[in-house]
Amino acid sequence: MTGRFVRVAERGRSTFKIMIDGIACEAAEGDTVLVALLSTVRTVRDSEFGDGRRAGFCLMGACQDCWVWCEDGTRLRACTTPATPGMAIVTRLNLSEAAEGVWPRA
Repeated sequence: MTGRFVRVAERGRSTFKIMIDGIACEAAEGDTVLVALLSTVRTVRDSEFGDGRRAGFCLMGACQDCWVWCEDGTRLRACTTPATPGMAIVTRLNLSEAAEGVWPRA
């Protein structure tokens, strides 16, 4: 699957791997987590109002539509958080694990 964001005339930025829901994805130096998400997996999270997926809304930190979690359970705003090498992102909260007290993982 190709992303919705397409890199045009890319010049000289180094790339690195991040994990998104257990899948290795590529990000470029200077990307936010949202750019990495939309360039690879196309969406950010499940909609709380229906069966669809969300792709972010304002892209500048105002609307709170791009909340995701680090693998350790730390919540972050994808549009304003820089992607870093080795980062592990979770886009779907595991409610059963959260209810049992085993998520976030330490």
